[in-house]
Amino acid sequence: MKESVAKPIYNITPFTLLDYPHKSACILWFAGCNMRCLYCYNPEIVLGKGSISIAEVISFLHSRKNLLDAVVFSGGESLLHCNIISLINEVKKMGFLVKIDTNGSRPEILRLLLENNLIDYLALDFKAMPADFEKITQSALFLPFEKSLDLLIESGIPFEVRTTVHSDLISEKQLRTMIAYLEKKQYSGIYYIQYFVNNVITLEKLNYSYRELDDKKLSTSGIKVQIRA
Repeated sequence: MKESVAKPIYNITPFTLLDYPHKSACILWFAGCNMRCLYCYNPEIVLGKGSISIAEVISFLHSRKNLLDAVVFSGGESLLHCNIISLINEVKKMGFLVKIDTNGSRPEILRLLLENNLIDYLALDFKAMPADFEKITQSALFLPFEKSLDLLIESGIPFEVRTTVHSDLISEKQLRTMIAYLEKKQYSGIYYIQYFVNNVITLEKLNYSYRELDDKKLSTSGIKVQIRA
């Protein structure tokens, strides 16, 4: 077995109050991703190799029982990894809530997790509409994303949709098209807009991004838009 597979986790954030709504959690950062988003803040995770094994993760989580509410599976793209379902199942058995951060590219894995009630909360990254998706993500994975969105809406589990906005990549007009798409899909949660953070290392060198959006003006009767600081 390759080392990167035997040790799929790049790093662990042992404590956060920001990544699972109203819960204390740790974050497992899985190495590797099937997208190459130009604005990605985690190039070392996306392009790097893991250094922490599943056994080490389980040992760490045993030490956090009754101290943390939840475990966040992030990355990279955690749903790419073999044995992810069995790991999540083990985490649930330990009594933790499970949150998944995903780009939506693995609807077949998502379906299995939903069918087995293994997800308590999920954050789905909505990168762009099809016309811009390949440019921004360097992938042709919009249809899998759409299947994942449909699965989540049908499931009824708590989840959020979020988009990172760089002013050179997503215009206000494009964003309004994305909001209309979510309305058509009958998404009923908050749509979170995350501004690109300037002056950080990203996968691709980008120009300065301007912050000129008004979430109140973007919100509609069906979709509440919220800019997340």
